[in-house]
Amino acid sequence: MDRIRVAIAAPVPSGLTDFLLELEPRIDLRYDPEVLPPMRHPADFSGDPSYSRTPEQSRRYEELLVDAEALYGIPDVDPTALRHVVEANPDLRWVHTMAAGGGATVQAANLTSEQLNKIIFTSSAGVHAGPLAEFAIFGMLAGAKDLPRLSAQQAAREWSGRWMMGQLQEQTVLVIGLGGIGRRIVELLGPFGTTIIGTSRRRSSVPGVDEVIHPDDLDSVASRVDAVISTLPGTDATTGLLDRSFFTSLKAGATVVNVGRGTVIDEAALIDALSDGRVRFAALDVFATEPLPADSPLWSMPNVLVSPHTAALSVHEDRRIAELFCDNATRLLDGQPLRNVINTEEFY
Repeated sequence: MDRIRVAIAAPVPSGLTDFLLELEPRIDLRYDPEVLPPMRHPADFSGDPSYSRTPEQSRRYEELLVDAEALYGIPDVDPTALRHVVEANPDLRWVHTMAAGGGATVQAANLTSEQLNKIIFTSSAGVHAGPLAEFAIFGMLAGAKDLPRLSAQQAAREWSGRWMMGQLQEQTVLVIGLGGIGRRIVELLGPFGTTIIGTSRRRSSVPGVDEVIHPDDLDSVASRVDAVISTLPGTDATTGLLDRSFFTSLKAGATVVNVGRGTVIDEAALIDALSDGRVRFAALDVFATEPLPADSPLWSMPNVLVSPHTAALSVHEDRRIAELFCDNATRLLDGQPLRNVINTEEFY
């Protein structure tokens, strides 16, 4: 290939299109900012929900998408819109999803096997590793230092007796998923001297990980861990992986952190474990249903930190995704394998 036609299908910040062309001049951009909702903050790829297109803008958006060979983002982050474009555009050969877990949207589009085999889907996995790893460390420290107790005593102006706080150096943590996020967590935990157990379907060794187990063996190590961090994507294979059996086996007083997808945890089982003390503290950035329903007990539990799926956001995210996309554009144009290709059987 000499060049590739790329349609900007999602909102992008001012100046990003120039940056894309600077990184890979062989891109022919299709970009019309008037047909995209304004961004409310960095990495706001859904855009302002109050925005709506006029019939004329809808026509222009449609023309832009069906003329492209590649999409920068899933149109309106909507699986139905993605399916429509795939059906209407016979030249489409690559779609880049802005989310690290973009496979879920691709799966929801219900594309045929022929369509999935024809088009390469890539994700932004790895772009969010740093911010999510920091949140994971924050959650572990909050649990070890008993943040809920400190906050309650401060609110009550209570100067209690002294007590022993947990030390990460003395703890064993189970990092579920040793992809980009998991590996970055392992790197950040290194200076603390924490003992680390990690999961890998291939049982691949990872620097800094003391023990690697298969995800099917979680219950066998649960009684040994002081903290659990899930970084897993939401797939059929990971749904409910941290179930009632796991929490029953878990060492009493453990901390649970989730920076992957909410569906990995059986929330009813987690709530019961939080209620009986099996889980002492949970820091959750993701939930099975988002936004978290107002009637969820998690909102009012003093030993739970609710983060509205915001831990991954960074002012640098838009630029990092653009760099990843352009690296893949260069690879595609040069006939090289792309990075972060979504497995269209398991959709991660």
